[in-house]
Amino acid sequence: MIVASVAAALSGVVAWNVLHWRRVDRRATATDTISILIPARNEEDRLPACLESLMGQQAGEILVYDDHSEDGTSSVIERFAERDPRVRRIAPSPLPPGWCGKNFACFQLASQASGDWLLFLDADVQLARGAAASIAGQAESRAVTLLSCWPGFVMHGFWENALMPMLNFLVFTLFPAPLASSRGDVSLGLAHGACILARRSVYQRLGGHTLVRNEIFEDTRLARAWRAAGERSLCLDGQDVVRVRMYSGLAEIWRGFQKNFYPAFLHKRNFWLFLFLHATVFLLPFLRRDLPAVALILGARTLLAVRFRQKWWTVLLQPAGELVLLGIGLSSWWKCRSGQGAVWKGRIVRA
Repeated sequence: MIVASVAAALSGVVAWNVLHWRRVDRRATATDTISILIPARNEEDRLPACLESLMGQQAGEILVYDDHSEDGTSSVIERFAERDPRVRRIAPSPLPPGWCGKNFACFQLASQASGDWLLFLDADVQLARGAAASIAGQAESRAVTLLSCWPGFVMHGFWENALMPMLNFLVFTLFPAPLASSRGDVSLGLAHGACILARRSVYQRLGGHTLVRNEIFEDTRLARAWRAAGERSLCLDGQDVVRVRMYSGLAEIWRGFQKNFYPAFLHKRNFWLFLFLHATVFLLPFLRRDLPAVALILGARTLLAVRFRQKWWTVLLQPAGELVLLGIGLSSWWKCRSGQGAVWKGRIVRA
């Protein structure tokens, strides 16, 4: 009964998000200038599609920080720079102690940018036509100085379709997204690192990525630091304007989630409570054949699958996804607590 009650409450959060969370309005248009900023490390394969999607965007400049890449990333940037003079390669600087690589790359990009808005994009992102102007226009109309767009996930193959929807399930069973637009609570700060827009003047005043220089889970931490400083931040459903293939295949999904999982929690007790919640509320009902709870969980997964346009059969893989999730969580904890760190793009990342 208790498990079913908790499942019902969390399913209610999902229903609220699905019905009332706002999407990016594609009719919005920016009046201020935009700089598109891309940190790129060993992105030879994914960067071309990203830059191709930016060729028709309303942006004064497209800066790419070549973060000590060991592949053909530099050649990709030069090829696009020949096509479009807005594209410019930013040469890397040595990574200072106490900084995570992506955070330092973003900070260096911001120092070179001249636009009123700084649009930080991951190198595996693809924007829809006119998306940059829509995103900045949405920030202007909503009077926010930091706006993140939750992207649509591009998924290929069994493992990506089976596991990537779990990210939406993890977040939107607990986070009341519609509430964040009307309240300024620090805890309601949310961002997805694939797409973050910041007002340059505010970014410079607050220190930008220096606020999260050593954070692996930098995106949401930045949104919360923004709110803590009295600024307005917001995360909207941006799947209509931003698409991303975050990870390719099971091994990359495991490594990608592993580096972020444990560092996402400020307090280790919250990490263990989170694992306990998922083990008892979202996995145990399937093992015990608790049909009311199972129905609620699958109902929530179905709502999210409809909202995020995911394949229907992924809903049925909920218990398998939970098992993998718990395994990744424990692996992330061990990597962090043992001091080994996680390997990502040739670097050892430690919490």
